[in-house]
This record gives sequence, structure tokens and C-alpha cells, in this order.
Amino acid sequence: MASRQLQVLSALDGAKTQWYHFRAIVVAGMGFFTDAYDLFCISLVTKLLGRIYYADPSSPTPGSLPPNVAAAVNGVALCGTLVGQLFFGWLGDRLGRKSVYGMTLMLMVVCSVASGLSFGHSPASVMATLCFFRFWLGFGIGGDYPLSATIMSEYANKKTRGAFIAAVFAMQGFGILAGGVVTLVLSTVFRNAFPAPAYQVDAAASTVPQADYVWRIILMLGALPAALTYYWRTKMPETARYTALVAKDAKQASLDMSKVLQSEIEAEPEKLDEIMARGEDYGLFTSRFAKRHGLHLLGTATAWFLVDVAYYSQNLFQKDIFGSIGWIPKARTMDALEEVFRISRAQTLIALCGTVPGYWFTVFLIDVVGRFWIQLVGFAMMTVFMLGLALPYHHWTTPGNHVGFVVMYGLTFFFANFGPNATTFIVPAEIFPARLRSTCHGISAAAGKAGAIIGAFGFLYAAHVDAGYKPGIGVQKALYVLAACNLLGFLVTFLVPESKGKSLEEMSGEADAEEGNGANIVRPSGEQLV
Repeated sequence: MASRQLQVLSALDGAKTQWYHFRAIVVAGMGFFTDAYDLFCISLVTKLLGRIYYADPSSPTPGSLPPNVAAAVNGVALCGTLVGQLFFGWLGDRLGRKSVYGMTLMLMVVCSVASGLSFGHSPASVMATLCFFRFWLGFGIGGDYPLSATIMSEYANKKTRGAFIAAVFAMQGFGILAGGVVTLVLSTVFRNAFPAPAYQVDAAASTVPQADYVWRIILMLGALPAALTYYWRTKMPETARYTALVAKDAKQASLDMSKVLQSEIEAEPEKLDEIMARGEDYGLFTSRFAKRHGLHLLGTATAWFLVDVAYYSQNLFQKDIFGSIGWIPKARTMDALEEVFRISRAQTLIALCGTVPGYWFTVFLIDVVGRFWIQLVGFAMMTVFMLGLALPYHHWTTPGNHVGFVVMYGLTFFFANFGPNATTFIVPAEIFPARLRSTCHGISAAAGKAGAIIGAFGFLYAAHVDAGYKPGIGVQKALYVLAACNLLGFLVTFLVPESKGKSLEEMSGEADAEEGNGANIVRPSGEQLV
């Protein structure tokens, strides 16, 4: 195998863990830190937006966003992300990973700031401008998914590639945690500076005018980590696999990686010509791709779709779930900033105890256990814990049982992140040919965001119980639906190949192009399924 592979690719596959690996993780990971912060911080301030812009002092309960507005505010960034994943994934295979990487980051910086500057004199105009800028923010975030995963997979060695890609994705957990911490700090500072009575004491005074600055600052701070890493992104060389296998420039690939690996690497243009001559340059919409990778793409896209239905509906609407079980007091018993504080405290605890640890269990174990088993067990455990929440749901809502609910709820996040939420990001970056790798990752990720949109919009309407609006099916039945999604994900996992310890060329079939051997679905037992 090695004799038929370019020396530059063999050098990358066999390279020991070096400084450039960690720099790539940080540079790519800070994009994901920003992605998670920007996508999930909106859920921390939607209750505040309702109090500020939809207040009715004569009502016995504080103002809340109408369901259609709440769905738009929560879901519009996800719509932008879906479009961005498809567009930038395709563009990454056409122009190169590095060329597109800086574009996505600048778009994220500009739109994060613009989201906090949403303007207008009426609730409709403020919400409209907020949604406009968050759509384009999501568009930039979407590009970060296929590009970060592809760049990290193409830089990594095959022994620890899974851990490196997982470490990039694990920054998402820190982004979610940072959003909660920032909101906790800001709400505390503003509460101390501008004290207010509870809504049931004085409805009009319970939301101080300065509260309008809180949500704006929270959203705008999302630009900071992205801006700090822009310079380093522009300095990263193009990946050798894109330069050699897609751009067909063996000399430039060897020059770039000689600097990165700090060793001499032979260019081997003749060997590249030989590889290109015997290879099959099939496209995405061909029978050859369908035969070799059709089931793989179906498996990665469907699994990502199903896990995101559950994951995003849980993350974006934790405040509603915690309110329904009584873990967060009734809104009328708090002022606006106290409600923000309590929501952010609850979500920060879940992130700290369940979300973040799950990511890092994946980082440390994925190259030991393998992608297949982590995803399979993750889906199984999510199904179990979702049913554990749904079946005795009325038990969890009674006083004294809230802690048990929160523990089980946190465990669903743990097994999502030590499970399919991580593996669905990793595997599409490993199993497709270099010329289609970013595109196929973008398609898989976009399928995931379609699931996230269904989770965001669907869960809001399904679980809605606010007075004055048509009631939904309730939280309990919504949890049953999420459990069913996880069970389907368990079954779909059998379509996804195991890539542990194999080179990208082995998985994609590029290493044995002249023999026509594609990346077959192989279970850990060694049984070939396709």
C-alpha cells in the first residue's frame, strides 16, 4: 500500500503527534467554539426578548415571544447553517480548503456584531433584523463544519486522526459552556447595578431598560474568539491531500508539508501522474459513486439528521423543559434579569456535568473503541434515558424529584457527545474521496441541520403550553418522539463504515483505484457487509 502512495501522504499518515497538530486543533477548534456559542446563546435570551418586546403589563404573566417569532429567532441561524454547509462544502472541493476557510470566519465575525446591533422602533423590526443577521451568521457557521473537519482529517496521522477531529468538535462543548458563563456574569452584573422587583410585584418595573443591552452584548461577544484566530487561519498551508490529489500539484504539496513536518519530502510528480492515470475521476452524481459510497452517504446523513433532531431540540429548549418540571421558578415570581440568570445557571450546569465530559470521553477513546461502537452505544443509551424521562414524566414533575430528572437529562447529553453527536461529525471527513470529501461532509452536516430545524421548530410547537396560544402535545409526548429518533439512529449506524486506524485513501478507495476496491462497510469483527 505504502509503495503505491505518495511519500507526502505516507509521511502525514505516519507522523508522530507534533506541535502543528495542536495548532491545527486550536485554530479549527476556535471556529467551533464560536459556532456553538453563537448557535446556542440565543436560547439563553429568548425569554428576555419576550419580556422586553412583547410585554403586556396588564397580563398576569410576563411577555413571551409568539410561537412563530420564537421559532424564527431560534431556528433561522440553523437554516443559514444548512445552506452554508452545502455551499461552502462544495466550494471547499472546488477552490481548496484554505481559500474558503477565511471567508467563513469573517462572515461569522461581522454577523455576530451585527446581530447585537439589530435595530428598529417596533418589535417586528427588531426581530426581523435580528433574524436577518442570524441567518447570515449561520451561513458562515455552516461553512466551518465541512472545512474544519476536512482540514483536520487531512492533516492528522491515521493512528490518532479520530481524536484530533474529535478535539476540534469538542470545542463546541466549551462554546456552549462559555455562552452560559458569559450570560451568568452579565446578568449578575446588571442585576446588581439595576435591581428590579418581581413581575407579580410590579410588572412594568420588573424589566429595567438596561436589560436591552444584556442580550445584545451576549450576542456580540461571539465575534471575539473568531476574530482572534483569523490571522492563524490565513497562515495555514493548503492540505497536502487537496494540493496533490485534487489540484494535482505534487511539488507544492511536498514543499508545504516539508515545512510543516520539518523534514525533506520527495515531490514524486511521476508517481502522482501514475495514480491519476489509473484512478477513476467519478463525480458525486454518478453510478460509480452510488456503488462505492452511496450507502455510506445515506448512513452518515441519516444518522446526523436523527441525532440533531434530539440534540438541538433539547439544547435550544432546556429552559422550557426545566420550567415545566419546576426547576426554574414561575416567570411571574422573578424579574427579567433574574430569569436570565436562572436559565443560564441551569444550562451551564448541564453543559459542565454532561455535555463537556461527553466530548472528551470521545476524544480519549475513539481511536481505542472505534467510531462504530461509540455511535451505536450512544444512540442506544440516549434512547434508554429519553424513555426514562418520558415514561414516568409526571413523577419527575412532582416536588423533590427534580434532581433525578436533571441527572438523567444530563446523561442524555453525555451519551450524545460520547456518541453520535461527535461521530457523525468525524466519519464523513474520513470515508469519501479527497475531491468530494468536503462536499459529502457538507451534505451530511446539512442533513443534520435539517434535523436540527425540525427539532427547533417542531419541539417548540409540540411542547408549547403558554397561555393564549394553541397547546401542543406536551413535553412528555415530545420526549417519546425524540426517543424514537434515537432508536432509528441506532439502526442506521449499521450503514456507517469503521475507519479506525485506516488511511483516508484506504477508506475512500483511492489507494486501490486500479483494482476497483472501494471503502466497503466492515464491522469490527471483520465481516464485510457491502
